[in-house]
Amino acid sequence: MLEETYLLIDDHSSIDDGRAGKLLEFFGVPYETRKTTEFRLQSNAARMGVGKCRLVCSTENFAHVLEKLQSAFGGSEGFAQSVHSIFLYPTGNIAALSELVSRLCGTEISVRKGATTDTEWCIADDPEGLCGSMRGLRIRPTPTALERCDVFHAHGHSATPIISAGNTIAFLKFTCETVPVFVSSERLIDIDTELATPNFDVRDHLFSAVPAVSYLKWACPGSSWTAPEASACLVIDDPLLKARYGFVRFRELLALMKQHRFSTSIAFIPWNWRRNDQEVVKLFRDNPESYSLCIHGCDHTAAEFGTSDRQRLRAVASEAARRMSLHERRTGLAHDRVMVFPQGVFSAEANPELKRAGFNAVVNTEVHSVPFGKRDLTISDVWNVAVMAYGDFPIYTRRYPAQGVGNLAFDLLLGKPCLMVIHHDFCSDGCVRLVQFIDQLNALKVPLTWRPLGDVVKRSYRQKEVSPGCVEIEMYGSELLIENGSDRAKSYFVSRREREPHTIESLHTESRRVSWDSAGDYVRCEVNLGPGVSTLLTLRFKAAEHAMHSNQNLGYAAKTMLRRYLSEARDNYLEPAKARMLAFSRL
Repeated sequence: MLEETYLLIDDHSSIDDGRAGKLLEFFGVPYETRKTTEFRLQSNAARMGVGKCRLVCSTENFAHVLEKLQSAFGGSEGFAQSVHSIFLYPTGNIAALSELVSRLCGTEISVRKGATTDTEWCIADDPEGLCGSMRGLRIRPTPTALERCDVFHAHGHSATPIISAGNTIAFLKFTCETVPVFVSSERLIDIDTELATPNFDVRDHLFSAVPAVSYLKWACPGSSWTAPEASACLVIDDPLLKARYGFVRFRELLALMKQHRFSTSIAFIPWNWRRNDQEVVKLFRDNPESYSLCIHGCDHTAAEFGTSDRQRLRAVASEAARRMSLHERRTGLAHDRVMVFPQGVFSAEANPELKRAGFNAVVNTEVHSVPFGKRDLTISDVWNVAVMAYGDFPIYTRRYPAQGVGNLAFDLLLGKPCLMVIHHDFCSDGCVRLVQFIDQLNALKVPLTWRPLGDVVKRSYRQKEVSPGCVEIEMYGSELLIENGSDRAKSYFVSRREREPHTIESLHTESRRVSWDSAGDYVRCEVNLGPGVSTLLTLRFKAAEHAMHSNQNLGYAAKTMLRRYLSEARDNYLEPAKARMLAFSRL
């Protein structure tokens, strides 16, 4: 049934109305903009075949239409039959916000400038699923977020706190004629704002982002973009396939994965392709659901993907792919054609070269290319399932445990995969911290499906059913796994951002080539699947001209070897020795 959504504005759309419209469009929610002076809603009897409507508007505009809405339906029953829910956002007018909320709740609720409560804020575990993967979490906002936020303050009120710290509330719910109404105390986030931080941190925007995103994902599940599943994977950077690397012991880690239910991808440095312990290789081969490999640079030298020299980037990308192919033939151990940039450093020119070298995606901690500021990223760029701002080649974001469970939970709420990264030293306590963090992730209200990293990338996209049997999909990586789990045939209309369609060599499933066309900045195709059928859609690009890798230079090769052996000596001997000395000093 159609989910009708209306954005109610005054005679002139305000900045806050514009932000609301951007959020609706980002999540793919079809909506109509109506002026409050002209807004008329048909009674339920005249709305046959149409579901209850969702109303999104500022608190000031809602005050203008409230009496009109209530009288139009002849009482609370008609109002409840036609209106699903209402989301209200403030415009910075504290007096108007306080007056409306107090009127609707039937008790005085004041609004205070600035949330001075420097403590953890609780996100309610709403029984209807509001806030999705963030339900029940406790998050400590940054001081900047607290200073910006206006908050509700009340004792003994009838509203239900959704985001709160004691009697201080930033997001609340109450009923108006039995219709749920959600009110945020903070002005909406502008997702077109330039991202000034290394990655989006929900602790900086808890009050301006979480309420609106939570409401739209909850109220419009059928018309908004959704993820096919909540995929997850842990990535560990650098280790060789030896029995022990630093504090990582692969056999013990496997036991923990099976006990605590998670998967691990090793970001493997291609330079090490001939340096393996056969028992560890066999351990990986025998446990493909737990262990996988992705590609971590080429030589792992400083900023090797940070140059703007296309020829050099092309050589490094193709050499990384070549070495990993040799590694696969030598060991029989498959790898995912997914790049993790060393130190997270990359240039804007790096991604197009990876695309032409046959990689499927990038997974990275950093989202800004070097030099910083050359390419301005917006919040919406990073909220997307993957960042597509660099050569239309996806960067899936990953996070360190220090960034908190809340950030990974918000990623899931947006429809992004849950990808976390550690280095070997995070396991220096016998993996106690790691297991505790994994257990927190597995305790989220949205069950995680742990997979090898390549499988996570294939399944990380967004979709929505636009009509019975017709599904729209936005694809990001070069491979897309589509699964029709229903009992009826479906048509999947797949689009992928690609502004240089002439670089495409082929688009095919396992069994046949797929015809495609180009429209604007996107390429599009149609895939038809019977009930219970799945297929892997693969996009291949024309290979770039070959370029010689600089390892032909003996001086460079010697420096690279020295760097690798010194790094391993540090990780395998110096850091464990320091840890033992520290433990001894505490006795």
